[in-house]
Formats: sequence, C-alpha cells, structure tokens
Amino acid sequence: MKARDLMNEEVEFIDGSRNVADAVRQMNERNVSSLIVQHRGIEDAFGIVTRKDVVTKVIATGADPHATKVADIMSKPLVFASPGLEHKYAARLLANTGFRRLPVFDGKNIVGMLSNSDIFAAFSKTI
Repeated sequence: MKARDLMNEEVEFIDGSRNVADAVRQMNERNVSSLIVQHRGIEDAFGIVTRKDVVTKVIATGADPHATKVADIMSKPLVFASPGLEHKYAARLLANTGFRRLPVFDGKNIVGMLSNSDIFAAFSKTI
C-alpha cells in the first residue's frame, strides 16, 4: 500500500498570522486535529499546528489564544511523504521522527495527510 492509497485528501490550511483561537475554531468546525500552516512564499517552508501544540504551548502555559499567533506555536519545517511512499516506510518515518501525521506532497502541492491511525487501520485489515 502506498501513501496515496491511505491518505486523507481533505487537508485544512491556515495562515500563520491567524491567532490560536481561530485555529481551534477551524479544527472544531472541520473535525480535524491539525492544520497545515501556509508558507509565505516559494522560499519558505510549510508548518503544522496540532491539538497537542495548543494543549502544550497555549493551555498549559496560560497563553492567551486570542493574542498568540499560529506561527508562534507551529512546528516547522514539515517532514513530507511522497504519494508513492510504501506504507511501511511511512510508518518508519513516523516512528523515527516522533510525528503522528505526515503531509503528502506531490512536488508541487500538499495533496493529503497520512496519519499513524490511517496506517494502523490499513494494517489491521490485513491480519
């Protein structure tokens, strides 16, 4: 199985200048646990903001979600998977980086999101 076969094609994006309260609202409205933070230009890298980032970097520290920018709590740069990456290599990449999700990048655009849950679900169907 390849990343393209397992990924979720619905990827949500947010601008890094938006505040964390906006990000939380968007995550809740779209029922997602992460948002890809848009790069500012071709020379810039994409970032990601997750529920864990909100919990550990905003809630736990008492930061104001209306005053804290997404760019201040995001992880950057991202580690990507290519659409043709075999699932076992994607699993290794997740294990080696400690990430729980990999954006799938086709060389021009982020075309999906592959999570450890996606890989687990596909694996569980094979046993």
